[in-house]
Amino acid sequence: MEDVLELYALKPDQARPLVCLDEFSKQLLDHANAPLPMRPGCVAREDYEYVRKGTVSGFMMASAHLGLRDVYVSPSGRRTAKDYALAMRHLADEIHPEAEKIVVVQDNLNTHKIESFYTAFKAPEARRLVERFEFHFTPKQGSWLNIAEIEIAALSRSCLKERIATVEEFKAETAAYTSRKNRGTPIDWQFTTADARIKLKSLYPSI
Repeated sequence: MEDVLELYALKPDQARPLVCLDEFSKQLLDHANAPLPMRPGCVAREDYEYVRKGTVSGFMMASAHLGLRDVYVSPSGRRTAKDYALAMRHLADEIHPEAEKIVVVQDNLNTHKIESFYTAFKAPEARRLVERFEFHFTPKQGSWLNIAEIEIAALSRSCLKERIATVEEFKAETAAYTSRKNRGTPIDWQFTTADARIKLKSLYPSI
């Protein structure tokens, strides 16, 4: 826990951007019957019946110190080791291509391993990508420490509450969210190591 909190307390560094990563899924649902639009004196209405259209998966990448967010949409609609590796390549080559080292905070999901890169790519490419990252992990049952999880909750509340039928709609909603939020203002994380040693004292071993 303290390892992650110390990272959040660092100053912004373009050469070593701090990125918090977490996955999420959304069930795609279409209307069984066309909804009725809003009209004077009547709110918009939709039928309770829906049609399942599969699922879509996204990887939230929150560059905490730089105030930037990006959502990588898995081409398979899943969150496998290969999807994770593809998301990390997007992070390395598209979001922070000039970084010397990308510091990544993530949870202990079984796909969050170096082996995932070798599952998705040939050895030279896998090794190139692995060397771009420095990995840090939130403690078990401590996912609240991951800023990406907080961003996913905000995204879900603001843009993903309604039915979404296609991957294109999902991409449009997530793009609208990141465009609105990406103002270059660092995320203001206020819970510090000192706070943890007081408020979470029971979690520390007694000496």
